[in-house]
Amino acid sequence: MSARESGRFPAKWTAARRLLQEWRGFDSEVRPDRSKPVSELLGKLLPELGLNNRIKEADINAAWKGIVGDFIAMHSHPDRLVAGILHIRVIQSSVRYELDRTWKPEIIRKLREQFGEKTIRDIKFVF
Repeated sequence: MSARESGRFPAKWTAARRLLQEWRGFDSEVRPDRSKPVSELLGKLLPELGLNNRIKEADINAAWKGIVGDFIAMHSHPDRLVAGILHIRVIQSSVRYELDRTWKPEIIRKLREQFGEKTIRDIKFVF
């Protein structure tokens, strides 16, 4: 009795044999499709690895200029998102004061419209 007849092939050989059988048109056992979309798997994996905030930060950085306008974007940029608080780095104290006192509610409103109520709870301006 040969190794082929006895069924003592390594697992990769049985997979190759199944593939050849399918290609040749032989009936093979029908297995249920267990494939899942990558987005579903990433949706579960990213929070476990702590990377879901990184993706949101990249989205916020990309949209920053459109949200605040050219002038404010030249003098500030989103730095990090921690527990719903967006830290925005500014270049000087006068810009920080103006943003904090005048523009903060409007910036928060626009960020929430674009990224959802739960993503951005508050913003903090830092040097």
